[in-house]
Amino acid sequence: MASSSSPKEPSFRESVDIMFNRAVALMGLPPGLEEKIRVCNATYTVRFGVRLRGDIHTFVGYRSVHSEHMEPVKGGIRYAGNVDQDEVEALAALMTYKCALVEAPFGGSKGGLCIDPREWDEHELEMITRRFAYELAKRDLIHPSQNVPAPDMGTGEREMAWIADQYRRMNTTDINSAACVTGKPPNAGGIAGRVEATGRGVQYALQEFFRHPEDIAAAGLKGTLKDKRIIVQGLGNVGFHAAKFLSEEDGAKITGIIERDGALRDDTGLDVEAVRAWIAENGGVKGYDEALYLEEGSALLEEECDILIPAALEGVINLSNADRVKAPLIIEAANGPVTAGADEILRDKGCVIIPDMYANAGGVTVSYFEWVKNLSHIRFGRMQRRAEESRHQLVVDELERLSSDTGIGWELSPDFKEKYLRGAGELELVRSGLDDTMRKAYQDMRKVWHSRDDVTDLRTAAYLVSIGKVADSYKAKGL
Repeated sequence: MASSSSPKEPSFRESVDIMFNRAVALMGLPPGLEEKIRVCNATYTVRFGVRLRGDIHTFVGYRSVHSEHMEPVKGGIRYAGNVDQDEVEALAALMTYKCALVEAPFGGSKGGLCIDPREWDEHELEMITRRFAYELAKRDLIHPSQNVPAPDMGTGEREMAWIADQYRRMNTTDINSAACVTGKPPNAGGIAGRVEATGRGVQYALQEFFRHPEDIAAAGLKGTLKDKRIIVQGLGNVGFHAAKFLSEEDGAKITGIIERDGALRDDTGLDVEAVRAWIAENGGVKGYDEALYLEEGSALLEEECDILIPAALEGVINLSNADRVKAPLIIEAANGPVTAGADEILRDKGCVIIPDMYANAGGVTVSYFEWVKNLSHIRFGRMQRRAEESRHQLVVDELERLSSDTGIGWELSPDFKEKYLRGAGELELVRSGLDDTMRKAYQDMRKVWHSRDDVTDLRTAAYLVSIGKVADSYKAKGL
């Protein structure tokens, strides 16, 4: 990993602790409460065997619970060959702060399984996933009211459906069993808009940033998102959707895409859908002839652009390259892509960083909506959509009657009528709720950023807001 390039480079977990300590130094919390918030409550390590290909293969997995100031605790399960306890605990801590920042009523948790999903076929992965889910569920580390996983790197709707089904088999009388995990397919209790939620949240975060001239100026930028040059590192689920929405809906130009086998560059703007299709068919960007191919992909992190979106692994911007990064605005779509040391270098250069705990909170926000949907046993919009359309129809009918009776002769445009008369379904309500969440959380951060002389960046502001909310929750419990 990039962070091993320097002996002074802090690990991912150390970076989280450094940033936490930087914030709490400005808060004046009682030392005992500060320590209670910082430490991870518990981590369960499981080693289980599955008979595959004629042999018993042993797998190692983790489920970490960082904070139970609110329950259930929430956090994804990632499948990766380099998963370890430190990484899972650092991610669980970020989940605590992330949920507090966006006012999702969860504590922080995270899970991981040491496995490369590409080495196993679908049936084998299902057997492994079900056994992992069994080991966690029998200890209430998967449970609708105690611990609710979600997808993360290397997992998706398919794995969540397997986990939900395994839990249901073990808890046949639990009427809320669908709420034991989020990120499920729509036909298995999922919610519209969950797959693209994190990428959509990145878009909404940038839209809100660009609503504030003072913040745009702080990054040395001006104007709107239109024609802004964006480099995306990692075209997985999050990076793809963020790039797609920003280019198609906001008019931004995706001038660079970095993948594991190199990078593509086109100053006129890349076709994100075409690049994604090429990667799906060929396993990487190499050979794509509609743009300039760079074998050393990480070099593109240091190229001129307006916005840099690291959307894959942690630690990609570190002490070895931070001083050469030219982007005036970085939005952390991945968890921990900027190390604590790099963060300090970039801040000294005047770079504005929209931090991970806020920028990629779209996933847990829509997971919260899915959890609520599963507990209420009804899809959003089912009760009110047609009533809303009927009320709107009354207004349209009255306007058209007035036009006819008064002889004015004007008529409503079909486009207006179609949009106004359409009631909000589940997808529209999910997007509305996510947009509202991202706006409110950003405003909470920027209020601290601009009102305190000792807060010079959005990351510290985010930690101050989130830690303050966690502290208030513990105080309310009597701690």
